[in-house]
Amino acid sequence: MAGKRKRKSGNERRGIHHRNRYADNPPDFAQLASLYPSFEPYVFYSRDGCPRIDWTDFNATRELTRVLLLHDHGVNWWITDGQLCPTVPNRLNYIHWIEDLLALDILPGTRVEGNITTGFDIGTGANCIYPLLGSSVLGWKFVGSDITDIAIEWANKNVESNPHLSNLIEIRRAGMGHGVGISENNPILSSEGSVQLSNPGTENVGFLASLVLETQLNAKKYYDGPPVLIGSVKDGENFDFCMCNPPFFETMEEAGLNPKTSCGGTPAEMVCSGGEHAFIKRIIEDSATLKDRFRWYSSLVGRKLNLNILVSELWKVGATVVKTTEFVQGRTSRWGLAWSFLPVSRKISSHKVEENNLSFMLEGLQRQHGAFLVLQHVESYLSSNGASSKLDASAFNVDITISRNQIDAILKPETCDLSNSSNDNHGEVDSLVFRITVFQQHPGALLVRGKLLERSTSISAMFSLIFRRLKEVLTTKFCPGRVLVNQPSSNTQA
Repeated sequence: MAGKRKRKSGNERRGIHHRNRYADNPPDFAQLASLYPSFEPYVFYSRDGCPRIDWTDFNATRELTRVLLLHDHGVNWWITDGQLCPTVPNRLNYIHWIEDLLALDILPGTRVEGNITTGFDIGTGANCIYPLLGSSVLGWKFVGSDITDIAIEWANKNVESNPHLSNLIEIRRAGMGHGVGISENNPILSSEGSVQLSNPGTENVGFLASLVLETQLNAKKYYDGPPVLIGSVKDGENFDFCMCNPPFFETMEEAGLNPKTSCGGTPAEMVCSGGEHAFIKRIIEDSATLKDRFRWYSSLVGRKLNLNILVSELWKVGATVVKTTEFVQGRTSRWGLAWSFLPVSRKISSHKVEENNLSFMLEGLQRQHGAFLVLQHVESYLSSNGASSKLDASAFNVDITISRNQIDAILKPETCDLSNSSNDNHGEVDSLVFRITVFQQHPGALLVRGKLLERSTSISAMFSLIFRRLKEVLTTKFCPGRVLVNQPSSNTQA
């Protein structure tokens, strides 16, 4: 659908997947109101003439979802009052990310007969949004599970309202799969004690104090609700992936803290004991038992701190590969977490993105050389050369501001190559501002990513040079004996 609304800034569509149909054509409320009389009462015009809706009105957001699904995807849809109302562009982001994961050649091909991609939606809800989008957009088959009568009833109604999709979607009550049993007294992941991130070493204990404290608090909260995967997946079933929009909160009071939106949601959909950390931890436990019954396991994560903790827990249970991404919808960020237990079929690489995002791999690392230790060394090395730094322990990144003179001191002869192409005046203060982030890709391998935060300075071209030098320093420090052949590439994770 062609949208006519002007974007307020270049960041308005930040984080939306490039294949998402709304990436370049956001919903046109005026056009939808003219085509669907039921939507027209919810549309009003601001002083600048832009059509808008009241995002705090549940009826408005529900009607928007209904008309978008019908107009853009040919899907008939409805939910009763109070049920969680999904935003269509946001849910499409997750679907397309799963599509990206399945396209990677680092894992063996599909295990499902008939070569039809088959997914499992944990907690599909009354809205059944992921099966409806996945089947209508990509032709995937789905099993959607849930625990409440109203969710099962309305999910089935939404499937039955779309006969062209009904043979692709099965709605199942969680716990009715008669699969592997649950051992409540012997969980795979201990619910006591702290979680150590990437074996940071004793020298990082003070550095991680606040992170470890919150981890210990989270670890004592254990999900004790209904079955998730084990008990819901039938004997002999295999899937290409599972996905989950988990209960992000521990209480409904916490869930209602955002006064600017009204997307509904029942306690069964929004909250659980221990919140998202405990719920996703149960998915990890189940996946460690089911192993290769799924090519990819995945879930959304609402807090980046939890994302980092969960990544560490995945390595502890033997995941062979872990992938993360960020989804942005308006002012809300969610993170995607995916993992697998299948043997990696080739060396993990990445996809090319924008020019000012660079990355390289550190491989063959010793066990004690974790992400935080490498990040600390990045900060120490650049700070010792005069750069200013701001380290964010929970996000595994450090922001660097470094002047032209400080770069010259690090690069020395290499900066001469830029003397004719750069119009900088050494009498002026010009700085390079960039962010270094370190991710653990798999045991013994770290991805170091650099992103230029300010591109308008006259010395922006020096970013690749300083990043190349950083690669040399880190490789010499942590991977002695390895030969540097390739330059840092313009890469990122899937």
